[in-house]
Amino acid sequence: MTFDLFDNETTEPAREVIAEGAVVLRGFAAEAAPVLLAAIDEVASRSPFRHMETPGGHAMSAAMTCCGEMGWITDRRGYRYEARDPVTGQPWPAMPERFLALAKEAALEAGFEDFVPDACLINRYRPGAKMGLHQDRDEQDFSQPIVSVSLGLPIVFQFGGPRRSDRPLRVPLGHGDVVVWGGPVRRNYHGVLTLKAGDHPLTGNCRYNLTFRKAG
Repeated sequence: MTFDLFDNETTEPAREVIAEGAVVLRGFAAEAAPVLLAAIDEVASRSPFRHMETPGGHAMSAAMTCCGEMGWITDRRGYRYEARDPVTGQPWPAMPERFLALAKEAALEAGFEDFVPDACLINRYRPGAKMGLHQDRDEQDFSQPIVSVSLGLPIVFQFGGPRRSDRPLRVPLGHGDVVVWGGPVRRNYHGVLTLKAGDHPLTGNCRYNLTFRKAG
């Protein structure tokens, strides 16, 4: 199958199954993108983007902030969710209504009913940034899916198996694409390859990723 990283107007199906329980919804968030990006700016004005530190002492190449009842953080103490932003000392900004609506709509389209996320991780990638293969396993309820929204520059998503050694599938993602996975593949390893330089009319030299989860 051939993909065009820079053009969502392709002949590919809008709903693309990449594994049992994992679906790419091509261009699903494209129309809402201006509203979503404005909401990202609003969240970041209250809880600024930062390069979090891993337990091993390395700074993440993607900058991150969060919104919702819970926010995911990493530092020398480990990976976890907390109700307050450790930078501001305040509760994380409330999840924008458009975020919540999009997450629920995408989950339903992918076959997951009644998804109500309480956490949204917002990653900002600039050229050279990446996210290594990892599992989302800090949540309390693994029956709930993950909804991941791509905005801005294209990137290659890696979707692996339940073991880190499993060879991942490489899936190019463009502006507005949404990946939803859950059920038997909920804890599969995944990540993104290094973001290449480019310029997007809405985000400039950035890619934003919204990851919705049910943490509690």
